[in-house]
Amino acid sequence: MGQVSAMSGAYRGTLSALHRHPVKGFTPEALASALLEPGLCFPCDRLYAVEDGPSGFDPAAPRHISKIRFIVLANIAAVAQVRTRYDEAAGELLAKAPGRKPFRAVLANATGRAAFANWLQQVLGDQASGPLRVLEAPGEHRFMDSRAGFVSLINLASVRDLEAKVGRPLDPLRFRANLYVDGWPPWVENACIGGTVAIGDVRAAVTKPTGRCRAIHVDPHRGVEDIDLVSQLFNHFGHTVMGVYLTVEKGGRIGAGDALEMTP
Repeated sequence: MGQVSAMSGAYRGTLSALHRHPVKGFTPEALASALLEPGLCFPCDRLYAVEDGPSGFDPAAPRHISKIRFIVLANIAAVAQVRTRYDEAAGELLAKAPGRKPFRAVLANATGRAAFANWLQQVLGDQASGPLRVLEAPGEHRFMDSRAGFVSLINLASVRDLEAKVGRPLDPLRFRANLYVDGWPPWVENACIGGTVAIGDVRAAVTKPTGRCRAIHVDPHRGVEDIDLVSQLFNHFGHTVMGVYLTVEKGGRIGAGDALEMTP
C-alpha cells in the first residue's frame, strides 16, 4: 500500500510503468526509462498521426487538432488490431495486422509516410473515411488529445476501483497513459489538480484531469468495443475522468521502479 505523509500531505507511490505512443492511436510501447524536459511532451509520444481525410493541419503553423480528424480507437476500434513498433534511432516503423504482410518503412521521409498510409488503407478498408495521410509533428508540436498538459498519468488504484465496480478485469493500457503509478489510494489524483508530482529531481505540475471518450471502450488486444466504460465511470463515480495530465517544470530522467510523490 502507498503511504501518506502526515506532515506534508503528500501521497507516496511507485512509478510502475512508462509507455509512449509514437503514432497517435496505435500500439503503446513500454520503456524502462525516459528523459523528461521542461514544458515538453513525453519523449517520442504522438510524434506521428494518421489523418482520416483533410484535417486542416498546417505544419508551418501547427495547432491542436481534434482527435476525431485522425485514425484513433474512438473512431475505429479495429485500429488496436494493428500492432506497431517504432525504431526511434532509424525513424522506422514496423506494422503488422491479421491477414496482411508486415509493413516496414522510414516515417521520417515522405515516401515512407505515404507507403504506411497506403498499407493502412488496405487494412482498414471502408472503416476509414480517407484519404489517409501520415503527418509528422514539426518541431516540439505533438498530436496530443489535450491542449494543456503534455504528460499523462494513471493511478492504478483508480483502475482497480473501477474494475471492482464493473466486475471484470481492465487492462490499464485502455487508458493510453505515459506514466502508471502504484501505491496511491484510489482517485486521490482528482483532488490534486494544481498540485505537484515529484520523481527524483523531476517536478511536474498536475495540470488537469483526463476526460474520457469511447476509446476506453476498446479492448487494446482484441480491437473490439466490449464495455461502455464512460457510462460506468459516470454511474459509479459521477464523473468521466481517469488520470491526470502533467506539465514538466523541472526535467530529468525517470524510470520504472522510481519512488514518486504527489502533493496537493
